[in-house]
Amino acid sequence: MELKVDHKSPVPLHRQVEDLLRSLIELPEFKNGAFLPQEVELAKRLGVSRNTVRQAANKLHNEGLIVRKKGVGTKVSTNSITTNLGEWHSFTQEMNSKGIPFKNLKLNVEWVFVDEIIANFLNVDTSTKVLKLSRLKGSDKPLVYFESYFQPRIGLTGNEDFQRPLYEILEDDYHSVPAVSKEKIRAGKASEFAEILEIDKNDPILIRERFVSDPGDRPLEYNIGYYRNDKFTYSIEIRR
Repeated sequence: MELKVDHKSPVPLHRQVEDLLRSLIELPEFKNGAFLPQEVELAKRLGVSRNTVRQAANKLHNEGLIVRKKGVGTKVSTNSITTNLGEWHSFTQEMNSKGIPFKNLKLNVEWVFVDEIIANFLNVDTSTKVLKLSRLKGSDKPLVYFESYFQPRIGLTGNEDFQRPLYEILEDDYHSVPAVSKEKIRAGKASEFAEILEIDKNDPILIRERFVSDPGDRPLEYNIGYYRNDKFTYSIEIRR
């Protein structure tokens, strides 16, 4: 791969270097453990300042795509999956877009009563049962456990093929389009989810709540996910 930037381009140099690094980390040699070029070396080859290279590398590091070891070098991260908070799809669609093979390790469907928080969002009475979909997802090991609760108006029966992407089912089969997701993310302890995630009870996890509505702002799904924090990084980019 040719390493170069266009000094006459209106695209800032740090952004060009960032794009270059993103391409580099996709190469098999770096995915297989080779060290990335040192900042000083890369700066000389590209004809840019070391600070420019560092700014670009910091972006990838903050997203969990690369790991640095002082006095050793920089490698592609093999443990963390990064997802951007400015994007949202069903989890399966999101992972497919990244080329990451995920599958349902466990799946359960049942009709349940819900607490006031979920009932208030779904606009149902606490005496009304709603469909609950529980999924443990991962590859060779469990990485995230999801619980989804659906507004009965959608018409889900529980007999759907939930091996398919969830939002594909909602859109294609029930003409319910997820359009807005209001989210809350917090840290917590694994506690009762430790066994299913195969971690210690005191290990930290990421807890992500989604309040999903259709284009008319009508509730569709309440979703809560429990993520192993050693496997996921969330990133957000804010511009003025």
